[in-house]
Amino acid sequence: MIRVGIIIASTRPGRLGEQVGHWVRDLAVEYAGEAAEFVLLDLHDYRLPLLDEPVPALRAPGRQPHTQRWAESVSACDAFIVVTPEYNTAPPPSLINAIDFLFHEWVGKPIGYVGYGIYGAVMAIKQLRSQAGAIGMADIAPQLGLTLREDFVNFSEFRPQQARTAALHGLVDGLLAWARALAPLRAPADSAASTR
Repeated sequence: MIRVGIIIASTRPGRLGEQVGHWVRDLAVEYAGEAAEFVLLDLHDYRLPLLDEPVPALRAPGRQPHTQRWAESVSACDAFIVVTPEYNTAPPPSLINAIDFLFHEWVGKPIGYVGYGIYGAVMAIKQLRSQAGAIGMADIAPQLGLTLREDFVNFSEFRPQQARTAALHGLVDGLLAWARALAPLRAPADSAASTR
């Protein structure tokens, strides 16, 4: 079964991402049924400090306990949906930091985006797409942009428009299709070698 990690990117007090992340998870579970498992990866729970590994993740796995815990969670997933706000046209530092802690754990996995903010976090997602390619991920075309004016009451209580449900279904369909297609890239090196 495909395991999809839903990354809640914001860690700041009063964040809206928790509401959005739970909505994404609940709707995806209902829609996909037994085709996939969806788990929340809330960056707030991981308490990652600013990158404190002396060796880049491309060269060696991290040694800090918090890095290893994060790496285990990411390794256990086959695909990701990132739920992100936009701060000054960029993703939150907590998300960039969390991505930079790892490298090999991301490779060969598809990633989709649900953004929220004044304009649906389109600029933040644009930056994340270029980063995904650099670390060997496949960013899928469908994305969902939620706006504070249309999808939140008083800019704080999440109440998405009805049309957002179909958009999320499309994102989930694309993500699962890519996850199935990229399965050979996620196979352990020794099993890949044995099939040659």
